[in-house]
Amino acid sequence: MDEYPPCSLDHCLPLAVVLGLPAKYAQESSLDSQYKDGATLIRSEPPPVEGDQVGALVQHIRDSDASGLPWNGRDTSNVKYKFRFRTTGRTYLLPPKLARLPDDFEIPPSQAVLHSPFSPLSPTANLYPDGLIDQAWLKKHQELVPSVLLCLYSLTADATLATLHDNKIKTDIGVLRNALAQSGCKSKLSVIILVDNNHGVQERLENVRRGSGLDAKSFFAVPTDASQVELGRIMDNALTTLYAQAVDYYRDHGRRVKKKRGRGAAPQPTVPPTSGTSQTLSLPGWHIRYDFKSAVFAEYRQEMDVALRSFEQAYENLLSSEVMEIIPSWSPRWNKARLLADIIAVRCLRCLLWNDQHTAAVRRWQSHRERIADFVDRQGHGTNNYGWEAWEARWAVVMANLIEKADIPDFDHSAISIYLPPEKSAQAERLQPWEMLHHPGYWYRLAARHTFSRRRLAFKMPEDDRRSPSESPASKLASKAFRYDSYMCPEPYDELPLARSGINHSQIILDYLLSAQSYFMKKQQQRLAAEVSLECAKELAAVKDWANVVKILRPFWEELSFRRDGWPEITEDMCWVLRAAAVDTAQADLVVSIDWELLNNRFKKHPKWHYDLTKCLEGVNAPRPSIDLNDELGTSFIMPSFVFRHEEGKAGLTCQAQLSITSNAVLGSTPITLESIVLRFDGSIKPILLTHAQEGDADESSRGPVSLHIVSLAESTTETEQETQASGDLSGQLHLSGVSDLTMVPGRTSVFEMNIPLREPGDASASSLKFTVNYDAFALTYTTNVQKAGTGHAWHTVRSSRRIARTHPQSIRVLPRPPKMEIKEVEFLEQYYTNEVIELPFDIVNEEEVDATVKLDVTVLSEEPPNIKLKFGDGEEKRALADGEECTLQGAPLGLIKSSESSRIILVLTGAERTAAYTLTLKASYSLVTDAATSIIQSATFRINVASPFEANYELLPRLHPEPWPSLFDHEGIQSPQSDTSGTSNGLAQAWCLVTRYASFASENLTVLDLDIEVQPAYGVQCQTSKRQALPPDGLQVSPKTIEETQFDVAVKRASLDERNPTGLDVSFIIKWVRPGAATDAPNRTLLAVPRLPVFNTEPRVLASVSYAKDDGQGAQTLLLDITIENASNHFLTFGLTMDPSDEFAFSGAKQTTLNLLPVSRRTIPYRLVPLVEAGSWIRPTLTVKDKYFQKVLRIIPTDGMKTDKDGVLLWVPPAEDGDED
Repeated sequence: MDEYPPCSLDHCLPLAVVLGLPAKYAQESSLDSQYKDGATLIRSEPPPVEGDQVGALVQHIRDSDASGLPWNGRDTSNVKYKFRFRTTGRTYLLPPKLARLPDDFEIPPSQAVLHSPFSPLSPTANLYPDGLIDQAWLKKHQELVPSVLLCLYSLTADATLATLHDNKIKTDIGVLRNALAQSGCKSKLSVIILVDNNHGVQERLENVRRGSGLDAKSFFAVPTDASQVELGRIMDNALTTLYAQAVDYYRDHGRRVKKKRGRGAAPQPTVPPTSGTSQTLSLPGWHIRYDFKSAVFAEYRQEMDVALRSFEQAYENLLSSEVMEIIPSWSPRWNKARLLADIIAVRCLRCLLWNDQHTAAVRRWQSHRERIADFVDRQGHGTNNYGWEAWEARWAVVMANLIEKADIPDFDHSAISIYLPPEKSAQAERLQPWEMLHHPGYWYRLAARHTFSRRRLAFKMPEDDRRSPSESPASKLASKAFRYDSYMCPEPYDELPLARSGINHSQIILDYLLSAQSYFMKKQQQRLAAEVSLECAKELAAVKDWANVVKILRPFWEELSFRRDGWPEITEDMCWVLRAAAVDTAQADLVVSIDWELLNNRFKKHPKWHYDLTKCLEGVNAPRPSIDLNDELGTSFIMPSFVFRHEEGKAGLTCQAQLSITSNAVLGSTPITLESIVLRFDGSIKPILLTHAQEGDADESSRGPVSLHIVSLAESTTETEQETQASGDLSGQLHLSGVSDLTMVPGRTSVFEMNIPLREPGDASASSLKFTVNYDAFALTYTTNVQKAGTGHAWHTVRSSRRIARTHPQSIRVLPRPPKMEIKEVEFLEQYYTNEVIELPFDIVNEEEVDATVKLDVTVLSEEPPNIKLKFGDGEEKRALADGEECTLQGAPLGLIKSSESSRIILVLTGAERTAAYTLTLKASYSLVTDAATSIIQSATFRINVASPFEANYELLPRLHPEPWPSLFDHEGIQSPQSDTSGTSNGLAQAWCLVTRYASFASENLTVLDLDIEVQPAYGVQCQTSKRQALPPDGLQVSPKTIEETQFDVAVKRASLDERNPTGLDVSFIIKWVRPGAATDAPNRTLLAVPRLPVFNTEPRVLASVSYAKDDGQGAQTLLLDITIENASNHFLTFGLTMDPSDEFAFSGAKQTTLNLLPVSRRTIPYRLVPLVEAGSWIRPTLTVKDKYFQKVLRIIPTDGMKTDKDGVLLWVPPAEDGDED
């Protein structure tokens, strides 16, 4: 766009001129000298305004200039005002309203009708007599005639001079208004006054405004002490108000233009044309002029839809048969009409992009290109010349510049969109791919292609046409005067002169290509970026700018996309260009790398090239380089393949494998001698190092293009041999080494067959190959991935080659060597129980034919694993603590176990508190003394279940405590606070009997040595326990599934009488036992939890106890029944007792009575019963105890010698004893 005349394609913004600034802020006048004669001078008499506030104001104005805003409606819609500002001092020149008359004008000036100097009606105008419109009129409104004239003043702070100074301001404003009126300009005059916040300032401002005849929308005040933020706010408000007036200014201009267009007649010029066949501008030409003006004024108002319609109307009229069709191509008006068509088309494109009509913009661009081409072909010099290609390139660049200035979000550098989808209005139509709006890189690339064509056509011009006019006869000048299209481009003798340099086509092409490359790179279009870079490099190579050739091409040469996509032509072309640049810039490493790649026979053979790596650095003055190449930095002529003969192998044995290397070098090239090959594996196989042997290989055989080499491998380290370029990576590392002939002959395949020892089980696969070339001029290493190296895997023999059909022939599964080390358990018990230490003996038996060195790993898995201890035969021990859900003991050395012998170990597990299931894994890792490098593993897993040997249930029975209860009403029983109370208590006491029934769940007989209960201490309670019966001295033999019973007396007593809350006891049942035949000095101790035992309830309780006495007279048994009622509460209670007669016994005692119980007391009612039934039977006393207050019958609780059922208590009548009682 820069090639077009100034102001012709600029975006239209309202012009605002700021008058009254110091000289340092003033801009030079852009009024051309031809218009200064008759120009209107706008002068302001007061001196320029000075001060810091003026600088801040000017800076705000410059920051607010909208010239740099993007050309779209999105970013500008939220901007309140959009001005193009010009700053000046106290004077400003406005262009003349009317043109002057010619000097040879014969008609009296009073009779002449004068017109604007920019009109084709004025004889002094450039457009006279039939010109349409040019950039001078655009410049008039963009840089000369303002829509708003903003004058700056300041009020004096001197009170004695205030009136005089204010009157001068009013007078000056009046002078400015008169000058604007005389100039014919309709510019809006506005005033900004800098004031101090003194008393009476507002009155002075109002006086100045009224005296000057300005309204409030054109008169603004700015305090001199305003902050930067406040100044910005005041100026924004003022400029927003003025912007509305500026829009109205251009709207008035548009109305006047429409009014003139509606007259329907062409105006007459000041002087009719008289020279030759000149004629005035026709009416269609005037319509073009008026439509163009209407569109431009609409652009000033930011009404792009209106502007587009007017531009399109002007464009169609311009290219109609009434205007451009009748202009001859030899006329100067022809190029001016083409220029106007370009300007209108560009402004149409800007309007479409402004409204986000991207597809329509592309179509409009294409339409203008096709229509102009048609005009040029029909009426011009044709399109097969350098001038047309120059225009094509310029037209593509214009589109790229418009897209850049539109700042489309989808084309932002952070987005990867390369084109925009069509707008809704175009979606229903069938679109071609090129009708989508692509990013600017495509347009720059198109411009470069047209510039290529421009240069090509320029070089096709005859030499006579390229001579300057001073060197050619007049006859030849006349014959070639109109042969070439020179629209906006030089003549042939300037385009490509013979004696001097002309247009630098290469630089133009480079500029376009570099611009395109930057966009393709940002959009991640690597292929196009590489193609454009190659074109750039060729241009740079043509001018021998080798450093930039390397800079541009090397990143793309190192990038593999075009190689992977199968473009050898591009690769070859790039390599040769880059090699020439590398040689000239002495980049030896790059030269060697490129020659290595060019040896591949997929590239065409150059007959004049030596294809010898030893000569690649001839003529390159650089130090000896060391080059590292890999699959990511180019392709190679070496095609390796590795294959195992079998899919599986066993540790400790060897496997056959072949490494095949095919040289795809150009036939006739010098063979390459490799210094070494390093083959690496993923897995347990050690690296393999093959080194070159100069002498012939004794185990070499050939079959056609295949050479088979049998290589013997031996384990070694780099220190024991001569170190090579590649073996440095294996320094100090154990590897396999071999020697063979490593000469790579073009077109031949070298096969290296090896027997690889397998040491450890697992999957192994060949991972990488490293080839080393070590010449006097350079050292080179090439690393490739075996997985990607080749697909045609075959097994070669002397007679034939057989294809390997496996999916991964470069991989092998190494199976473990069958272990002959047995892990045997020794006399495990049938069942293991909780709380006992478990000892598990194992024998490690060596059934190998040779001695072995063994290490043992033990792992115990469980939710709560035990701690373990491993005992060895020599008395040594190793321990391990549980961690999480496993307990692991690793690397326990068992030493050397001779063949056919065993080693005894004992694994000890700590006792388990509860039932558990243990998973024991014993892994013996051993190596034979004859092959210490191979590790063999034997493992065994065992399941150990730990069960509980006993289960029990419990019953707590109440008993009558023999001690009396303390009384709250007995002062003698009250303990003195000063007395010693240690070891004694004065609280309530109760007696209980805990009946325990336990059963053995073991699988064998167990000997119970002791039974006991353990009561946890409870606050405020003293507890004493005792066993009712003792076990035999040798213990009690308990059989499986049998139930045994034992009883414990539990006596509890509160420490204080004030404590009344219910209490519970935490009790554990303890069984000490051993297995049959085991020593009794360290019994196993099983602890069973007893449910919580509730004691000391606050509810009243009725206990029945019985004793027996003998009547001397009758000899009958007498039963003494005591009924004890306990009141542990704090209330007075009344109970009623009733004993009903019975046929089973006779009784003496209260048949019916009432008992009153004090708080915290108990009373006993005795009864004597004489049985009336036979001895050895049960009798049932019908006794009822009832709470008088609550009318509740209390349950009678039996004690020793009694039992109960649903109907009450039962008493046992014992049988009579024989003989007299002692």
